[in-house]
This record gives sequence, C-alpha cells and structure tokens, in this order.
Amino acid sequence: MGTYSIKQVSKKSGLTEDAIRYYEKIGLLPYAKRKLNGHRIYDEEDIERMELIICLKKTGMSLNEMKHILQYPVKDKLSSTPELKSTLLEYKEKVMTQIHDLQSIVAFIDAKLENDETLFRPQINKGNKYG
Repeated sequence: MGTYSIKQVSKKSGLTEDAIRYYEKIGLLPYAKRKLNGHRIYDEEDIERMELIICLKKTGMSLNEMKHILQYPVKDKLSSTPELKSTLLEYKEKVMTQIHDLQSIVAFIDAKLENDETLFRPQINKGNKYG
C-alpha cells in the first residue's frame, strides 16, 4: 500500500487541501501521519474515508452528523450498529426524494422541449390588469 502527499490525495479524492486540513482539525479525518520533514502522508484508507465524507456531504448531511457516523470503527458491520444503519437509511430516503424531484423537473423540461412550447402560457383574462 502506497503513501500519498496532501496534493496527491487532494487530486485523488476531489477535496481541496484546505478542506482536508480542516476535516483533520475538526476530527472528521484522523490526523495525518507525518514525514520527518513534517509533510502529511496519507494511505488508501485515508482516501476511502475522504470519499465517504464527500458522499455523505452530497446527501446534505451536516459535519456534526458525519462526525457521529465516522466515530464507528471501520470494521463494524452495519448489522451490528443499528443506529448507524438507521441514519444511513434516513439519508438514503432523502436522496431518493431528491432524485424523484429532479426526475420531475427533467420530465417538465422534456415536455416543454418536445412540444416546442413557450416557457410560460399566456394568462388571458385571468383578472389581472394586463389580460
């Protein structure tokens, strides 16, 4: 298993170097091991944890909620941590709702494009002062 600099990990994970340092500071990431010159070094497990943080962040989860989830040992199975499993299922439902909402938006746009409609239908004689 190789080791990586903060710059390499930033490119691999998609997190900025500042975000990585901040997540270490607040305890989302364990403090990085250091080389003799003081530079941070990371391994694949660190990168996986960063990818998990990115995924959880995309669900709308707060940093405090992430901290709570990431406190569980990585080797624990979800079946042995019902609270964690419940939280993940809750966020899965939120994401599923977001997906449904986005699909509705896409369907609306597709219908407008397919029928070559205007974006707004004219309001004819609807009681406004212009109609």
